[in-house]
Parts: sequence; C-alpha cells; structure tokens
Amino acid sequence: MTTRRDFIASASTFAGLAFVGCDMLASRHAHAQGARRETIVAGRRAKVIDVHAHCAVPEAMALMNLKLGGPTFRPDLHMGSTLAQRLTVMDAQGIDMQVLSINPYWYKAERDLAEKLIQVQNEKLAEACGAQPDRFVAFATVALQHPDLAVRQLEEGVKKYGLRGVSIGGSVDGLELSDPKFHPFWAKAEQMGLLVFIHPQATGAQTDLGKRLKGNGYLENVIGWPVETSIALSHLIFEGTLDRFPGLKICGAHGGGYLPSYAGRLDFGCPTRPDLCPGGPYGPIKKKPSEYLAQMYYDTMVFSPEGIRHLAAEFGANQLMVGTDYPFPWTKTMVDEVMATPGLSDADRIAILGGTAAKLLGIRA
Repeated sequence: MTTRRDFIASASTFAGLAFVGCDMLASRHAHAQGARRETIVAGRRAKVIDVHAHCAVPEAMALMNLKLGGPTFRPDLHMGSTLAQRLTVMDAQGIDMQVLSINPYWYKAERDLAEKLIQVQNEKLAEACGAQPDRFVAFATVALQHPDLAVRQLEEGVKKYGLRGVSIGGSVDGLELSDPKFHPFWAKAEQMGLLVFIHPQATGAQTDLGKRLKGNGYLENVIGWPVETSIALSHLIFEGTLDRFPGLKICGAHGGGYLPSYAGRLDFGCPTRPDLCPGGPYGPIKKKPSEYLAQMYYDTMVFSPEGIRHLAAEFGANQLMVGTDYPFPWTKTMVDEVMATPGLSDADRIAILGGTAAKLLGIRA
C-alpha cells in the first residue's frame, strides 16, 4: 500500500510538471482506497498495457509560447495536476500501465530551441515514469526536423532517461517520413531495436485537405487523422524505407488508419498502372505492399470487436496492442472490446492486452 510519505515523495517529482496542491493529495488518498479492475484470461490475471496514451509537459510547451487549455491541449494532459484523475480512469477501465506519448508540435522549431525543448520534455517524462514505475513508461520525443539531432536525442532518451521506444508524427513540416533526410533516424531506430509509434500530425493530411473536412462530424479528425497515418505508412512502403531498414518495428496509431481495410488495393495499384511504378511488379520494392503491412504493429483504436477481429485476421493478433487515446474521450471500453472479439484464443487476448507491448517495450509482464 502506498504510504503518505511515499506519495508525497512521488508528488514532489511530478511537481516538476505541475504544482501539486492539497486538493490533489486528498483526491490521491481517496483514489488509493479504490479497487483496480483486473482482467482475467484463462483463469489468470492479464496485464493490460495501453500504448496510445497522451500527456504534456508545460515547461516544454512554454518554450514554443504554448500553454494548456482548450480541446487540443486539454488540461488533463498534465500529468502533475491530474495524476489522481488519470489513475482513477485507468483503474476503472482495467489499464495497468500507460505508455505515454506527446504529439509533436515542435517540428518548425529552430535547432537550438528544439534541442532545449526535447531535453526538458524527455527529462520530465522520465521523472513522471520514475515516480510511478508500475503504472507508466514513455516514448522518447525527438526533433525529427533535425535528423542528426534526433538521432542523438533518441539514444539519450533511451540510454540516459530510460524511455521506451519513440513517438513521432506522421509527417514532418510537410515532408514524408520516407524522405531520405530521415534515413539516419530510421537507421538508429533499427540499430537499437526500438518501437516507433507513428501518430497523425495535426498539420498533416487534414490541413492539406482543408475545406473538404469542414462542416459537421469532426471530419478533420475522424477522417483526416486516419488518412494521415495511411499516407505515412504507404510512403514508408512504396519509397523503399522498409526495404532499406527491414528490422524496423513500427506501430501505426488508430489501427493503422484505412490501410488494414484496403491492403488488397495497395497490392493492385502497380499491376493496374505499371507505367506509374517502374522497377518491378510493385515498383522498386521487394515484396507485395500488404506483406509490409503484416510486419507492422497497430493499436486497437477501431471501436468494435469486429474491427479488432478484422485487424487480427489481416495481420495476426500478435501485431495488435491496446490503445485508448487517453485523455481524449474516444473510448472507455477497450478491454471489453478485446475480450468480446470473436475468434481469438486466450493466447491472442493476452498478447493484445499487454503481452506484445511488454516484449517490444521491455516491460515485465
């Protein structure tokens, strides 16, 4: 049981992210009295790891003249001031651990600013995880617009700060992730055997589509963000990045966008228009496009047991990991959806719930 002394020590670490007042101490004490939902598979408790959970570091944001507030930079992204709330939600949903990530907002920053921002950010992520090591790990952040700097930040984030893998946007200030400029980053990620979590970039496809996504339905996110992921992963395939770096471990957010439902169409594009794909049956790449998709990983942000069943049927249950997009209120029932997915074995469910994430991120299962 967490003692008051233990908690105060933990809270002082989080204070680097936010002021921790008496009201938080009280709510944290109340939280400690609650029960954590346990997920049982085949008579044994399964550890649930959420690989798609967001947070923010206000000190880093301030360097870009940004602050928390509004629907994008929600106040509950703030680990320090809303830790008790986050833990309460995790416990209620049966999430044992979150893998924290921060959507890049710094890809236009000049080198010196970007270097300072990432240093502050990765330090604070490490502190947050160190204060609650049984509940949180985090993806390193990097200034990918400066690839040589990103390589150093990646290595430092993992080796110095103990961060697990790296999160990046689906595009970088208008450039595709497959651009040769980023080869040094991909080479380092492959060399280190790290999971790269690709999340849609707010200034990506939805900005390019502009007025087409205006109107009702929140289409700039509902359609635009999966399109951004779909484009990013497609370029990595067709531009040969995955041939050049075959050992890469990539996870596509939001179930990989639209690609899992359209893998066959990718395979038929070049045979249908070979004049647009010089070099071979599928252009210059070595395999069918769908074969590259099968070597990637995907979160379960597809909102239904049938959607998860389809992902598993396309790519295998071992390629799937739980994602909730916390604190954005897309879903509260992800564990239930995995448990209700038809056709999965007990081993499949254990892998999706946390087994695969534990192996990829070096987490004790």
